Amino acid sequence: MTTDTARPPHRPRHRLFVLLIVVLLIALPGGYLVQSAFQSRASGKDKERAAAATNLMYQRPPKVSQRIYNVPVPETATRIAFYESNSWEKSTMWVQFRTTNKRLSAFMDDVGSDLSALHKDKVTISDRKAAEVGWRLDEPGHRYRGGVLEQSGSEPDLAITVDTTYKKRPRVYVVSTTQP
Repeated sequence: MTTDTARPPHRPRHRLFVLLIVVLLIALPGGYLVQSAFQSRASGKDKERAAAATNLMYQRPPKVSQRIYNVPVPETATRIAFYESNSWEKSTMWVQFRTTNKRLSAFMDDVGSDLSALHKDKVTISDRKAAEVGWRLDEPGHRYRGGVLEQSGSEPDLAITVDTTYKKRPRVYVVSTTQP
């Protein structure tokens, strides 16, 4: 007894199509999820490292910190380092960088002052504050200019000292202190 009912031929392309759909709907979003998790983990480690720092970190301070402490580091500055210390009574950020005379003038404008506020042969950062981050602002043969920008309210006070020994590329030291 044979029947003439013919079955359609087997079509393996259908299985490949289903496999492709499964990969696109499940594997790709899963891959993005794994990648996102690794990026998030790396971000947390950077923040943890910054919070655990006990000395200058040789990198540009975060934009948020620059705004909070009113220390807008010029974009073209080099040899940038910073350290941030927070407590209930006060928060302090130390920043150092090297820049040009033109950018130094622009920096002083950005903090609300000008170059005339920097007095010749004056170091305005205390030895105690300088020692906290390893700065030596009493080196023989170096020329310094300094000024203090005291601001009202919740704005931070800035102690700025500039090493003008190398006239074309002065080194700027800033200690910004805010009391919440």
